[in-house]
Amino acid sequence: MSRTSETSTPGHSRRLPKAHRLALAGAATLGAAALAFSLAPAGFGDGAALAAAAPAAWTQVVDGAQATGLRQHLGVQEAAAAKRAEAPKRAAKHHRSSGRAPVYANDLSGWIKESLAIMKEHGIPGTYGGLYRNIMRESSGNPSATNGWDVNARNGDPSIGLLQVIRPTFLAYHVPGTADSPYDPVANIVAAAHYAAARYGSINNVDSAY
Repeated sequence: MSRTSETSTPGHSRRLPKAHRLALAGAATLGAAALAFSLAPAGFGDGAALAAAAPAAWTQVVDGAQATGLRQHLGVQEAAAAKRAEAPKRAAKHHRSSGRAPVYANDLSGWIKESLAIMKEHGIPGTYGGLYRNIMRESSGNPSATNGWDVNARNGDPSIGLLQVIRPTFLAYHVPGTADSPYDPVANIVAAAHYAAARYGSINNVDSAY
């Protein structure tokens, strides 16, 4: 098979067809516009503004398909920039909404505050003052206090813990999610407050042995 080739003579350069020259010019302008957009700071104008800033010759050398491609490219770049700008805001919002569980002090005040939070979740009435008053009367704030002399003790069920609850009462009014031991200060408070709410309307209404 024979092959033919085109050669150029000195002093004569090959001229590309007009359609090829227009396509190359359009591609070069598209690349320049895209580069300008990618280097622009986030939030700088919009795709339409950058397209308007392209060389005037662009409108003469591109056809409808090429112009549409440029607009689509600029739109993608602009959307990516907006997404990057919104990321810190979304992270801050997530941090605020997720939150962390509060940490309570391992002392009488912390036990009462944690108990009140659990009581609120379960609709058990009571206040800090009502709980504190009864705790000090029943056990002087000692979660290990055990009554070994009253009628309950003689019957084999001594009153236990901060609010001096006998084991059967603790088991009957135990709130799920708290410890299973009446010696646990929070479990003891919540179970006793639950019992007091059922019998007296609220731990706040208790002023003596119950």
